[in-house]
Amino acid sequence: MFERYNKVQQAVLETTLHLIIDKELQATSMSLIAKNSGVSTGNIYHYFSSKEDIINELYKAIVLFNGEFVTRDLHDGDTVQARFRRAWKNVIELGKKYPNGFRFIEQYSFSPYIHEASKLEAYKGGWCGPLASLYEEAVHQGLFIDMEPRMMVQMHYGSIVYLLKGHLQQHMELTDNVAEQTILACWNAVSKEKGWNE
Repeated sequence: MFERYNKVQQAVLETTLHLIIDKELQATSMSLIAKNSGVSTGNIYHYFSSKEDIINELYKAIVLFNGEFVTRDLHDGDTVQARFRRAWKNVIELGKKYPNGFRFIEQYSFSPYIHEASKLEAYKGGWCGPLASLYEEAVHQGLFIDMEPRMMVQMHYGSIVYLLKGHLQQHMELTDNVAEQTILACWNAVSKEKGWNE
């Protein structure tokens, strides 16, 4: 998830993520990050100006990674329906495979710790923007109802998030069949033609 960073930055970001998930943001101090990462406080400050700076870099790193993961096999030559199914399957796989990253984004996307510039950069570099473009393409092709694409993406994401949270809290089993049914329900909610035709 943090491969684009050097070893010191990776250690700091990975440690901070685990601490925040385990102890919450307020209880995660710079001294605790230094102790658990094995990186001296002075060395941390060489790369990050503050805990807030670490949190914002963590946010951007996770969102960028998520964007690459979700859109990694979406090809323009494929139909809208094929890309739609693949993208949402990737979102579900991402949440199951990287639960800490999923929890962090869900918990802190609206936190005052995250700067507006970081949120904007993340939106452009993440998967929400590309998916909104896919939905816009579906609207133009007459496949989807005439509704704001970004709103539809967020509406569907809310449904997926609910399932992932239930799965991660072990309240329900998110099987491939449940995932497929959910994605189909999302498609049917905005499509002019119900069901898969592929």
